[in-house]
Amino acid sequence: MEDQYAETVLGRIRLRVGGDGPAMVCWPSLLMDGTLWDAQAAYFADRFRVVLVDPPGHGGSSPLTRPFEFVECARVVVQILDALGIDRAHLVGNSWGGMIGGTFAALHPDRIDRAVLMNATASPAGLRQRIEYPALVVAARLLGGMRGPLVGPVRDAFLGPTSKRDRPSVVAYVNDMASRADVESVRHAVTSVVPRRPDQRQLFASIKAPVLVVAGREDATFPVAETQAMADAIPGAAFAVLERTAHLAALENPTEVNALLEDFLVQ
Repeated sequence: MEDQYAETVLGRIRLRVGGDGPAMVCWPSLLMDGTLWDAQAAYFADRFRVVLVDPPGHGGSSPLTRPFEFVECARVVVQILDALGIDRAHLVGNSWGGMIGGTFAALHPDRIDRAVLMNATASPAGLRQRIEYPALVVAARLLGGMRGPLVGPVRDAFLGPTSKRDRPSVVAYVNDMASRADVESVRHAVTSVVPRRPDQRQLFASIKAPVLVVAGREDATFPVAETQAMADAIPGAAFAVLERTAHLAALENPTEVNALLEDFLVQ
């Protein structure tokens, strides 16, 4: 995989690009960078041009200096494609990436082939998320980062009992990503993706591209019923539930995720 960069409306975006074939653009969750998709890159790079995105304010991308709208994130995807000379792409997204994948598919139908929206929602945030997530960011600013007592709530949001018990490398990855997050960027991203998150169900009803929506049975952030409601809002969307999997399906359960992607994307 080779580092490349794209200038966008939300700053300079770091990409890791490798392989040859139809383009597959992968956008991860809040607090994560493109390495969330390493197992997918390794599996598909012999048949796809895989593009792993460090989203705005995360990883090697420019820090965020303000909140954003979801339409701007969809514009970022367009600018990534333009920078790489890609006309159309599959969009594979997790959580934040899944929400933006739907926005992109709805607003830019000429640039999307298929979309896989994982561990995501089309609904606005409920009261608990509107309170808990901003409070977590305030605490992180006071402590100077997502560390110490704040790591536990992050793990609880992202990982279920199976990963906590049986996947120590996954736990270590989440701990590391949380500890390295830029607090000010996370503040702007959380504000935009959680309390200010739009209700996208009506927008998603206009999606024409084939879509697969994936839920994790152990996902405490977006339970199966909420993710299924997202699938129900998208005409003709397929829906799958992964057992023994929580909020970071591509990392927690790469074998089954790769099989789902293979079945859906390889025509």
